[in-house]
Amino acid sequence: MSINNSYIVPFSDLDRTDISIAGGKNASLGELINRMKPLGIRIPDGFAIVAAAYRQFLETNHLEKKLLQVLDTLDKQSLDNLPKVGEQCRKLVKDATIPEECEQAIKEAYRALAADDADFAVAVRSSATAEDLPDASFAGQHDSFLNVRGETALLDACHRCYVSLYNDRAIKYRQDHGFDHMQVLLSIGVQRMVRSDKGSAGVAFTVDPETGHENIIYVTGAWGLGESVVQGAVNPDEFYFFKEAIPLKKHSLINYRMGSKETMTVYRQTGSMENSVISVETPAAMRDRPVLSDTEAMELARWCYLIEQHYGMPMDIEWARDGETNELFIVQARPETVHRQQKQPVLDTFRLQEKGLPVCTGKAVGKAIVSGRVCLVHTLADVEKVQQGDVIVAAITNPDWNTMLRKAVCIVTDKGGRTSHASIVARELGIIAVVGTLDATKQLKDGQVVTVDCAEGDKGYVYDGKLEWEVTETALDHFPQTRTAPMFILADPDRALDLSRYPNKGVGLLRMEFTITNQIQIHPMALVRYEQLPDSPERERIESLTRRYTDKKQYFIHKLAEAIALVAAAFYPKDVIVRMSDFKTNEYARLLGGAVFEPDEENPMLGFRGASRYYHPGYREAFGLECAAIRRTREEMGLHNVKVMVPFCRTIEEGEKVIATMKDHGLIQGKQELEIYVMAEVPSNAILAEEFAALFDGFSIGSNDLTQLTLGVDRDSAVISGLFDENNAAVKALLTQVIRAARSVGKKVGLCGQAPSDDPGFCRFLVEERIDSISFTPDALLKGVEYIVKAEAEGLKESV
Repeated sequence: MSINNSYIVPFSDLDRTDISIAGGKNASLGELINRMKPLGIRIPDGFAIVAAAYRQFLETNHLEKKLLQVLDTLDKQSLDNLPKVGEQCRKLVKDATIPEECEQAIKEAYRALAADDADFAVAVRSSATAEDLPDASFAGQHDSFLNVRGETALLDACHRCYVSLYNDRAIKYRQDHGFDHMQVLLSIGVQRMVRSDKGSAGVAFTVDPETGHENIIYVTGAWGLGESVVQGAVNPDEFYFFKEAIPLKKHSLINYRMGSKETMTVYRQTGSMENSVISVETPAAMRDRPVLSDTEAMELARWCYLIEQHYGMPMDIEWARDGETNELFIVQARPETVHRQQKQPVLDTFRLQEKGLPVCTGKAVGKAIVSGRVCLVHTLADVEKVQQGDVIVAAITNPDWNTMLRKAVCIVTDKGGRTSHASIVARELGIIAVVGTLDATKQLKDGQVVTVDCAEGDKGYVYDGKLEWEVTETALDHFPQTRTAPMFILADPDRALDLSRYPNKGVGLLRMEFTITNQIQIHPMALVRYEQLPDSPERERIESLTRRYTDKKQYFIHKLAEAIALVAAAFYPKDVIVRMSDFKTNEYARLLGGAVFEPDEENPMLGFRGASRYYHPGYREAFGLECAAIRRTREEMGLHNVKVMVPFCRTIEEGEKVIATMKDHGLIQGKQELEIYVMAEVPSNAILAEEFAALFDGFSIGSNDLTQLTLGVDRDSAVISGLFDENNAAVKALLTQVIRAARSVGKKVGLCGQAPSDDPGFCRFLVEERIDSISFTPDALLKGVEYIVKAEAEGLKESV
């Protein structure tokens, strides 16, 4: 389109330096069209009604002096009269008229964009001249309108955008950020509507929105228009991408989580500006499908990566997929402001000291624990009942509530995801939130005292009553480096992005059993031999869980690979050592379909576990699924920092069989830097340490099992628990033997166990033996690092 007048500028004639002319949103769209479109990124065309048109609107209607007179009456301390001041300002703007020359220019530009289609649908978005700045986003402060059709409706929408400059929330935002009300002008973007009402749409961040982790691109979406995602009216799908895989053209989608997507926002064919779009129930078949295919999702992630590379900063991006053409589009992009402004000199670690059954659960936003009085909020009219320090509970929140939400210590919602309005406001305010609970407004009552725990990873929990918790403060910027590498023992992959901020050298032990039990839930042999399973409620449950997989084995491979990949991406490029499955037979039998494939053993602790399963005819095919998940993570996703570890390997011959079996399944020692470690947890591993060192790439000492088997003490027995002692001379002799044998041939050796967390003397013993790494559980890592630092300092003094 080609337009020449002082009020209209096509997006293609703008770039990001034109904020003073067209506002942040429109300037960014111009930048995207000019710089990103040549790279194959689709951006819908449109034009900006520039700030000069708004200035002309003020002058023609003699509004500036009138508005200032009203704004000068605002109580800048209490803001008690903000609703009255805002209402008076909006009436002044609403009663004014758009100058005729501006109207004519808007009509001509619309006709050119629409190619004379009188019913051409556009999005009309406010774009302030102080918007989308790195330190002040203004996001959600002003109004936008979708599915606007025809010249009359377009002019009405533009007028409403001008009115929205004096929304209560916008006035307060300018007041809070020190902006002169009359210096913030409004441009308007008019953009071709993408038919995502028949497709899908959502939001993307080029860092993890919770932790700010830069290895991750996070995309969220739902069916229909993107407003439902932005407003938090739906529990959306979530996609996690490993950023480093994108330029390498690897499979960058590392983790997918299906949302319930109960509703979708679509066009209303007739109606006023207030209801040009409506929310309808999503058909059940669509709820059970991802809103993007893997190919579409990874293409979108690639676009997000290119946009971040161009801008040189984390970005907040809105996307849409046209349901008629199946084409993806980027419809907005702005700097991500929350994590760009956050520094991380101090890490506060919260731990609940007492627990009960949670009243409700959802997605956690923030990492803290708070307690407060429940205040159920349905509309803005409830503002009077909200008190400072309340836990605000609502179905969803919206920008008109921002002043009210500032009183809260926590927000809890029925609907929404990590990019919903409630989530964004919580991050900006530095408070926690639990979103997407589905039923918080039904389960919680006004005045009820609750404790909200968002400190346990991905999930947030709401408990009845005021529970006790503790907070540990750690200064990260002064954390000393150590020769002995502190690493994690990790079970829950959902905690990885948060835990990676701690002082660490990677993951010394990633247990896959947690993922198999909680996410997969099915015995792998029940998937390998699914057709042989007898009809039963268990088979029906397996069919339900795997319903999206024609090949049932792929369910296990994909779920396990996603869990491992999330951890590997979080800690990349540091090592993540994945222990192959180490369930006992009684534990395997509890999985769905497991009883069919597991023998009944008198002593499972010493039975069919670890390495002995991997080459056995009764499990070999299932082990192939574990190997396939590792291959997918390493080879398809490019996460070569994943290493593998073989547990409970009793003999050299058994180790040789396992390595040969891995090779048969495509996991070849040394290929693409694959390292295979062995757990030193059986006395034979220590006695024949040199022979094991010749076979494997390193050792990870499992001190719990090694102590149990050295002393003949069942570690689960309460009767003889006093005999269980890692400091016993026999145990230490075997530990010394393993460490020295590994070091003599240049192989890595670490330890995973409880002892160095509980006993600084035991930690010092390991440091003095010059062990390479010590792995700690998340709750013990910081204390463990202190023990290492002290032990190394004492050792240095003694050597001087």
